[in-house]
Amino acid sequence: MGVNACFYAVHMIFGFTNVGFPVVRGKVARSQDTEDRRSRHCPYLDTINRSVLDFDFEKLCSISLSHINVYACLICGKYFQGRGLKSHAYTHSVQFTHHVFLNLHTLKFYCLPDNYEIIDSSLEDITYVLKPTFTKQHISGLDKHGKLYRAYDGTTYLPGIVGLNNIKANDYANVVLQALSNVPPLRNYFLEEENYRGIRRPPGDIMFLLVQRFGELMRKLWNPRNFKAHVSPHEMLQAVVLCSKKTFQITKQGDAVDFLSWFLNALHGALGGTKKKSSIVTKVFQGSMRIFSKKLPHPDLPAEEKEALLQKEEYQEEMLESTFLYLTLDLPTAPLYKDEKEQLIIPQVPLFNILAKFNGNTEKEYKTYKENFLKRFQLTKLPPYLIFCIKRFTKNNFFVEKNPTIVNFPITNVDLREYLTEEAQATEKNTTYDLVANVVHDGKPTEGAYRIHVLHHGTGKWYELQDLQVTDILPQMITLSEAYIQVNKHDGFLI
Repeated sequence: MGVNACFYAVHMIFGFTNVGFPVVRGKVARSQDTEDRRSRHCPYLDTINRSVLDFDFEKLCSISLSHINVYACLICGKYFQGRGLKSHAYTHSVQFTHHVFLNLHTLKFYCLPDNYEIIDSSLEDITYVLKPTFTKQHISGLDKHGKLYRAYDGTTYLPGIVGLNNIKANDYANVVLQALSNVPPLRNYFLEEENYRGIRRPPGDIMFLLVQRFGELMRKLWNPRNFKAHVSPHEMLQAVVLCSKKTFQITKQGDAVDFLSWFLNALHGALGGTKKKSSIVTKVFQGSMRIFSKKLPHPDLPAEEKEALLQKEEYQEEMLESTFLYLTLDLPTAPLYKDEKEQLIIPQVPLFNILAKFNGNTEKEYKTYKENFLKRFQLTKLPPYLIFCIKRFTKNNFFVEKNPTIVNFPITNVDLREYLTEEAQATEKNTTYDLVANVVHDGKPTEGAYRIHVLHHGTGKWYELQDLQVTDILPQMITLSEAYIQVNKHDGFLI
């Protein structure tokens, strides 16, 4: 047989490709067909138990505690590493005859121990719960309706008005996260991951984890296709513990105002914000004020010596321009003694009385370890969302004391014009605010509990959230609480 004839015979048997590599005819196509058929007709899909699936917890293997290559068993809900022979997921599959797994990173489904990928549109609800996504159109309609959605467990809920697990003692953080999740411009920014995905941070900078986890939590809180009508903030709080170097913990009660202050500043910095460079945090919450400050002579000095000191330059009033992310409102001292008739009376103060601190005239003495100062404040710029922190706690070396005074505040139309400088009054057309979130502290200073009232913009109704409990509440009931943090929306701003 000649060379050509020999080549032809081999060609007929093996089917050389154009580039000269032999392939057994039909074998690849047959195996591909089989693979496709198995991928699209997995016989175990009806064993998936959606009621046990919970993607709110840290994505680590329940055996090796590794974050790498983690799969969720869709039958029991546990997390396992790997899917190859002898991997934890493979062993679990053989031992318990659980066959359907989801890679928590790639969002691909696999059948084990056969180890083929499952492609089926009926699984899309699972990937959406793990990683909800929002279109611009969806986001723009969030505050326009009050449609109730039904979770997989049968409960109905309003997206955004969703309970958060109190893992042990983290209600102080929960209320702040719920308040921020109901500030539309901030929420909308974090619902779209594209807004911050491209931000570059220095190598080893862990603070960006806060941004990622906060974004994930926002998307879960506003997810219209949840399996259950509540969310666990576990991963968000793990990031808080890590990034705050354990200043804020899950197992130990913290202060909501301290947490709010740290979280807003940390978020601003992680988003690339500086004193000069803005971020979504400063665009939404930052206002500015003038602080007038003058040093006071020591009170024990003779009158003549005080007079002489007051003439010196260092005792003259200085003016400083400053920005703020929230305003601290001081409560008048609660009465120490009550007569028999007043035993049940809780002291009350109108909001405008404690706002007088910012009218440019009211002076208050501030004491440091060495020196005393007299200060007065006046606002120069109002932010789109104005946060009030009502100072209820006084801390010293021995104990924390709580002031139970009730603040009488209007829910709508709080006008701040009189607290602005004349120049600012001339430029600010609209100076009224409406309340959108009200954080309350109940009970003793160190053992108390937190709850929050939030306004649902779509329905115009108020809701009270305390851990997993969500109930509607009448607006007039909100004003009877020991308000601690308030978030107010400016009518005239558009972001």
